[in-house]
Amino acid sequence: MNEAKPSDIVKINTVKEEIQGILLESSEPGIVLIKLKSGYNIGVKKEDITNIGVAKHEAKEEKKHELKEKKNLPYIDIIITGGTISSRIDYKTGGVKWLTNPEELFKFYPEIFDVVNVRKIEMPFMKASENMSAGDWQKLAEICEKSLNDKEVKGIIITHGTDFLHYTSSALSFFLQNLNKPVVLTYSQRSSDRASSDASLNLKCAAYAAVSDMAEVMLVGHASINDDFCYAMPGTKVRKMHASRRDAFKAINARPFAKIFPDGKIEKLSKHNLRDDGKKVKLDNEFNDKVALLKFYPGQDPEILDYYGQKYHGIIIEASGLGHVAVSEEAKHDWLPKIKKAIDNGLIICMAGQTIYGRLDPRVYSPGRSLMKAGVIFLEDMLAETALVKLGFVLAHREWKNKIREKMLENMAGEFNSRLEE
Repeated sequence: MNEAKPSDIVKINTVKEEIQGILLESSEPGIVLIKLKSGYNIGVKKEDITNIGVAKHEAKEEKKHELKEKKNLPYIDIIITGGTISSRIDYKTGGVKWLTNPEELFKFYPEIFDVVNVRKIEMPFMKASENMSAGDWQKLAEICEKSLNDKEVKGIIITHGTDFLHYTSSALSFFLQNLNKPVVLTYSQRSSDRASSDASLNLKCAAYAAVSDMAEVMLVGHASINDDFCYAMPGTKVRKMHASRRDAFKAINARPFAKIFPDGKIEKLSKHNLRDDGKKVKLDNEFNDKVALLKFYPGQDPEILDYYGQKYHGIIIEASGLGHVAVSEEAKHDWLPKIKKAIDNGLIICMAGQTIYGRLDPRVYSPGRSLMKAGVIFLEDMLAETALVKLGFVLAHREWKNKIREKMLENMAGEFNSRLEE
């Protein structure tokens, strides 16, 4: 056992079975950790092991992967930002680590070169999506603008972590105006070393979307747990709805733009803006980060609004299905006085629905009517995450100071849908 080192390929015999895989570092002294061919890790008790055979895993010098170019294929640009899709296995820990060279992405996923030529790769930062902020969204928008206004480029793919991807897609939807070509965000729920990785299909479908006629900011990823096709979904109407499934993202209160199949077939499902390579994209990435997202829960003390009123310029409250918070004498805390005070002092308060699906309607019951009279802005079917991004965008424009309600209710980037879809 002393001869085996992490990253060695080993064959382990126990009293019950034979196990072959890559030896990993184990944090528990009594456990031998092995990565199986399937990509999953298992631990084996040392006391159960009768023999270990070592086949030395030779470390190979990393070679720069050259981008392949094929005649008659369109050119796209790719922006790599981090996330599982931009990582590879670390044989010492059994986890994943960032790619150190952007071209490595195509060593793992060469199928993209059957669809497009990659003109340029940019890696402005490598971050998990929870570590991103508005400054990162602004940087991505600046890079996109340059690529989109380049006549040689047919579209853009952005690879991204999954958990907060829909914040980025919303931001780019507002920041990139007069859009002329596709901006496609894609991801991977499972790393490249796993047989069930979704990265290859997602990237290939993203490539087809990037050269399509859909001039939209969209998210492209698995439509089901199978490798049958992907959905192209609107950037302001999409949300991650599962922690680990390959079809984690769903279009909410809207239909996907299209189904995209591995052979390049695109089946349109809803209206979209059409490609116009002659148009020039306008960049407007102003953002006020003094905005917050607050989730209301029963019994919550509205004094929290005093804090936000002192430090923030606007908040989105995730309220009930129709847009209510506690506004009644029978409630432990009546929110209406604090809401009125906060709005009178200049805090912008908007309501989005905790139910995710459906539309707010403050006119149905008296609590909603009271909140509306107090100055609360009800954001209909807009997703709370999209609403947060839009509020930061709107508040950043000083010329809209007296038009905030009007601008929040203006359908700028497909964030509202007049007819809700399942």
